[in-house]
Amino acid sequence: MYYNKQTQQWEIDMATLFIKNMVCNRCIMAVRNELDKLGLSVKDIGLGEATIERQPTAEEKRKLDEALMALGFQLIDDKKSRAIEKIKNIIIELVHHQDSEVKTNLSALLSNKLHRDYNYLSNLFSEVEGTTIEKYFIAQKIEKVKELLVYDELSLSEIAFRLNYSSVAYLSNQFKKVTGLTPSHFKQIKDKKRQPLDEV
Repeated sequence: MYYNKQTQQWEIDMATLFIKNMVCNRCIMAVRNELDKLGLSVKDIGLGEATIERQPTAEEKRKLDEALMALGFQLIDDKKSRAIEKIKNIIIELVHHQDSEVKTNLSALLSNKLHRDYNYLSNLFSEVEGTTIEKYFIAQKIEKVKELLVYDELSLSEIAFRLNYSSVAYLSNQFKKVTGLTPSHFKQIKDKKRQPLDEV
């Protein structure tokens, strides 16, 4: 705690933790649970970061890191890794968690959210990850296409529109390039793998 002279009030010295491999709401719940177990009060939590009421002690940080690693997560300390994780989380949020269509300019979005030049972010991502931001974005879109094909609620043209593909043919070509299968072949394989409930 510290005394803020401007507001003339005692305020809590909050800390932000950066966490690798958080990709969904279940990840957020799992990380929150581990922070609660250690008595680290969560003020705010989202993909890739958690704001807690105070700086954790070295021992608390070590215990948290161990607990997170057991769940497939990892605390990140260096700035490059934080930037990479933020890029990934913005793309995952954009593709998997926003109801609106993916119709934004990715380079502008990343530059605005991370307050960095896109060329810097692009070069950093390629250097650390061994792939480009664009390829990572395409891979996430293809994962979303797979998910939507399995749900079987939208036609391929509706999926193409939702994920901002210019045409069904373009989506199909990209899908085949990444997976080796056409969307319809992928769907057939998935349908065959599903067993009726009485056979489970």
